[in-house]
Amino acid sequence: MTAGGVFAYYEGLSERLSRMDKRKQSAKNINVLFTCIGRRVSLLESFRSAAGRLEVKASFVGTDMTELSSAMQVCDESFVVRPVDEPGYMDELLRIVKTNGVGLVVPTVDLDLKVLSQNKAKFSELGCCVLISSPEVVEICQDKRKTCRFLSENRFDTPVTMSAAEALAKDNLSWPLFVKPWDGYASRGSAVVTNRAELEFFGKRVPNAICQEYVEAVEYTCDAYVDFDMKVRCVVPRKRIEVRAGEVSKGQVVKHPVICSETARLVDKLGAGPGVVTIQLFLTEDEQIKFIEINPRFGGGVLLSIKAGADFPRWILQEMIGHKPEINSECVRDGLIMLRYDSEVWVEG
Repeated sequence: MTAGGVFAYYEGLSERLSRMDKRKQSAKNINVLFTCIGRRVSLLESFRSAAGRLEVKASFVGTDMTELSSAMQVCDESFVVRPVDEPGYMDELLRIVKTNGVGLVVPTVDLDLKVLSQNKAKFSELGCCVLISSPEVVEICQDKRKTCRFLSENRFDTPVTMSAAEALAKDNLSWPLFVKPWDGYASRGSAVVTNRAELEFFGKRVPNAICQEYVEAVEYTCDAYVDFDMKVRCVVPRKRIEVRAGEVSKGQVVKHPVICSETARLVDKLGAGPGVVTIQLFLTEDEQIKFIEINPRFGGGVLLSIKAGADFPRWILQEMIGHKPEINSECVRDGLIMLRYDSEVWVEG
């Protein structure tokens, strides 16, 4: 997917935004919808805080499959919707957008990225911007086979990847190997295998299994901000110190210049955005960068980058009201550590 193709797909995102409800934007009044909001309380509150600092009158709407969603309790409006893969899901979202005058849709997980991307034009007709990449980019990101192919074809280093069947057909394999589904997320179905018997077992047990060379290295997640003109404006690398259920629980900002420049080059080459794009990679002892995954959405640990000074919610809201944000990556605090913990939301029964 070339950058030119992405620009053609968007047909000028800035121009479409300018055709939104001018009266609403000039009054600094915007309604924001978070889909599949789940536990993203801190992300919502970061947008609410940014709106307050910008003196933007904002209302925050959330959707989920159940009303017993922690983040739904702190929304200004919340709606229980059907599962993403059921017919009618998109019609429900469009109805919520129209009825509530939503101007911005923010996806929070992988589940509805594809359908949101495919229906982006329908939201645009309602004067609503969706922070989502093109369908072609989403497809590359969500199919790990295509991710590896894109990385290799564009000369980004990545672990050797093959199907479980291809691996089992080889006489000589270097152990261990990492097995995961090519369409998986949140580390579901992932396993480390140390011999042929284990590979045969997990190759059958894990749906759509692929296997990769096992890399001994430090893992990083990068948050890249792509503005509404599809330009990469900021990259923040976060070292993953500890992970729980595929999501970082302890992390540290490490302003590694080569990681920043290579990640920006990758995102630009892919044509992902607008909004925040999350990239995972390994950094080996000899400073080799091996990219492994790309997620065209906010990552679970993005609050660390925001707290460090990459104020993504503020920049997004500024662009929504027609102001070009001043972005200086040098202001990001190097070395800041995040230690996450569980908190509670109380609901009367």
